[in-house]
Amino acid sequence: MSINTILFDLDGTLIDTAPDLAYALNTVLKYSGLSEKPYEKIKPLVALGGKALIKFGFDCDEFHPDFIDRHQKILNIYKDNISQFSKTFSGIDALIKTIKTRQMFWGVVTNKPENLTHLLLEKLDINPDVVVCGDTLAFNKPHPAPLLYACVQLAINPSQCLFVGDDKNDILAGKNAHIKTVAVTYGYGKVKEDWYYDYLINEAEELLELI
Repeated sequence: MSINTILFDLDGTLIDTAPDLAYALNTVLKYSGLSEKPYEKIKPLVALGGKALIKFGFDCDEFHPDFIDRHQKILNIYKDNISQFSKTFSGIDALIKTIKTRQMFWGVVTNKPENLTHLLLEKLDINPDVVVCGDTLAFNKPHPAPLLYACVQLAINPSQCLFVGDDKNDILAGKNAHIKTVAVTYGYGKVKEDWYYDYLINEAEELLELI
């Protein structure tokens, strides 16, 4: 393949953010006098965002009178503790170093809001060539716009790019943008064959074999 760019999903692909999001949810639950939820049950919901965590933790929907307040509380706690436990997945640091050594481009395309994304990257001293977030454009994944926008910012053709993710929406976004996709099994999503990814890897280092 003539690949010169690798784009990554953030949560569950590039960075293991679940511990800090679980901490935020359980802190809100504790403040509310409720029992904390097991980490393993919170982890698969991380890709769905803070609202999904509130729905799970409090067993309520967005029409509940306290939903907005609870959601804001979890965001505030998460923001204040965004890099307490979060770290890059095993092999990612070495992978990024190799990408830079080969003078390739790399970036992040996430549905996470800009303020939280840039804060997290800054805290962990991670500097992608391009970052596209959930509120950067009018559309987010699985719409192709964020991925195509990243390609435009880097002045590269989508055919020169790989998109790596752990969620079905990542793979759909790649398909919609006509970008080759790589599904990772080490993330939060339970990868299924009917996602129709182009490649499957169990560890970040395996990505080097594709490029």
